[in-house]
Parts: sequence; C-alpha cells; structure tokens
Amino acid sequence: MTRMRTEPDAGRAGPWSLVVPLKPLALAKSRLAPALDGTARARLALAFAQDTVAAALACAAVRDVVVVTDDARAGAALAALGARMTDDTPAAGLNAALAHGARTVRAARPRAALAALNADLPALRPGELARVLAAASAHPRAFLPDAAGIGTTFLSAAAGAPFRPRFGGASRARHAAVGAVELALDAVPGVRRDVDTPADLRAARELGPGPHTAAVLAALGPAAAPAGRASPAPPG
Repeated sequence: MTRMRTEPDAGRAGPWSLVVPLKPLALAKSRLAPALDGTARARLALAFAQDTVAAALACAAVRDVVVVTDDARAGAALAALGARMTDDTPAAGLNAALAHGARTVRAARPRAALAALNADLPALRPGELARVLAAASAHPRAFLPDAAGIGTTFLSAAAGAPFRPRFGGASRARHAAVGAVELALDAVPGVRRDVDTPADLRAARELGPGPHTAAVLAALGPAAAPAGRASPAPPG
C-alpha cells in the first residue's frame, strides 16, 4: 500500500493540490549528458525539484504539494521543504505516476482541485504560478505548453473534473485533443521553462533559477554553462 509521508499543513487556505512526479535521481536528466556527468545531473535534478516545490509551496493558491517518487534522497529533501511524499507504486511511467498522485489526493479530498507540475522548473516564481492557477480555475481542465511549444509543464483538473495526464513528447497536442483548454498567458516564463537539454539549462539560467539550482550551478562552475540557445517561447 502506498505510504503518504508527512501531513499537509492544515493552516494553508489555497484550493489547489499540486502533483509533482520525480523519477529516481540516477536516471534523471539524461539529455544533459553532453554537458554533465551522472553525479552532476543528479545534483541538478534534485535542485530543480527543490526550487520547483519551494516556489509552489510559497504560492498562496496552493494547499499542498504531493511528490510522487521512489527516490529516498529526493523524498527526504522535498519533505523537508513541506511537500507530501508518496511512493510511485504503479512504477509504470510518468502518466501513471501522475494519475496515482491524483488518486492519493482525492482519496482524502474527493473534490480537490488538482494540477500536475513538472519537477524541472528551476526558475518558477510563486506569482507566476498564481496567475496560471487563477486562469486554470475558469476551466474544468486546462494546460500550459512548455517554452518550446511542443510539450506541457502544467495540467489542471478543477474540483470534480477528471484528471487525464498525457505528458511526454508532443503532449501539447494530446492534451488539447482530450479536451483540456490551452491557457493563453504572457509573462509566465518560469512556469514554462522546463530543463531537458543544455540549451534549456542556459535559458533557465538567464531567467534566474531558484537558490538550490543556483548553488549547484555555482559549485559546478564552467561545466554547467553550456553554449547554444534554447528555442524561444511562443506567445502566450
């Protein structure tokens, strides 16, 4: 049976529960291999998740953050920030992990408003996330495309609405195809800038990453300063 580790903060008034999936750190960020070795990639993956979770928990609209992971090191670090942890008992990939996290939340609160959020948003800002959640609240289900305009970094399901994650690859088109509304928002670059490639990492550095990522980048030095340019974010 899945264990839920740490209790939600009963004092938080926000309506949203966020589900953040995180694969084992040793397997994370393989597309950064041209620039960084496995140890560095694991350090960055954890730092990305820490900055993502910390920013989400600092958003007034967020009630709690549930992280789905089997990585004990990451679980301890993210629980220390105030996230709730649940094991990835399906062990069947990203969308299965997200659906499992959603079921875990709604087992306790059947009409919880849910949102999936990528774990690799190191430049996430609480105010930007609040804008996205406010826009999402107008729709039963909504999503935000990534900076490249191909994938997805955010998917929501309002109270009572089914949660239908279709992440991975060209997920922007898949989420639209199953009826989620694409949010047309400007000035939320931190919510859209996930990091998969060296060029993405450079773009996140230019936006200004959170303190955990900044500290790891500083420690890694020139190795974590890849050349090249990320694809520009499309309007909205």
